[in-house]
Amino acid sequence: RCFSILVFLSFLPLSAISFAFVSATSTTSKASSCLESSPASSETMSMRWFQHEISITAPSRGCHLITSEINKAISKDIGGIKMGMANLFIQHTSASLTINENADPDVRRDMEVALNKIVPATWTKDGTFHHTMEGEDDMPGHVKSSLMGPSLNVPIRNGRLALGTWQGIYLNEHRDQGGWGGGHTRRIIITLQGQ
Repeated sequence: RCFSILVFLSFLPLSAISFAFVSATSTTSKASSCLESSPASSETMSMRWFQHEISITAPSRGCHLITSEINKAISKDIGGIKMGMANLFIQHTSASLTINENADPDVRRDMEVALNKIVPATWTKDGTFHHTMEGEDDMPGHVKSSLMGPSLNVPIRNGRLALGTWQGIYLNEHRDQGGWGGGHTRRIIITLQGQ
């Protein structure tokens, strides 16, 4: 029953779950949990919430490993969580997040090549796409963003993101131009919950 409640809560938008904000960039609260530390204990463990917003500037279009930037942003809060979940959400429609190999940089290069073959920029010129006012890489960027997705959930175990040995978090920049105003600065909201 408790697991069902936690699964249900994980699908609710954060705005539907009530928690108190401590500051604009780093937030926390406590809520009662139905998980008990032991059958003999009548006390319940406390659910904790933290939230951070970071900005990352991608040096170019492509897939970029950002695991170290994420870990740096959450380093003060994640250590106190033995079991939980981290949600990462990118606030853009022409960039995305994914998890893939963290060792060989050829994987990131090959991911970009594959995405360009799946959604070619030529579709902007041949009449396939009608939304073309922001540049020929804009609509392909929107499609790639939807294919890859704007968010990730990563388990937290013993104060660390429970990524596999060869897994890393990617920021996928799908634009050459970086949207209105140029540049490739992307905002990512990181929400930690756990106990």
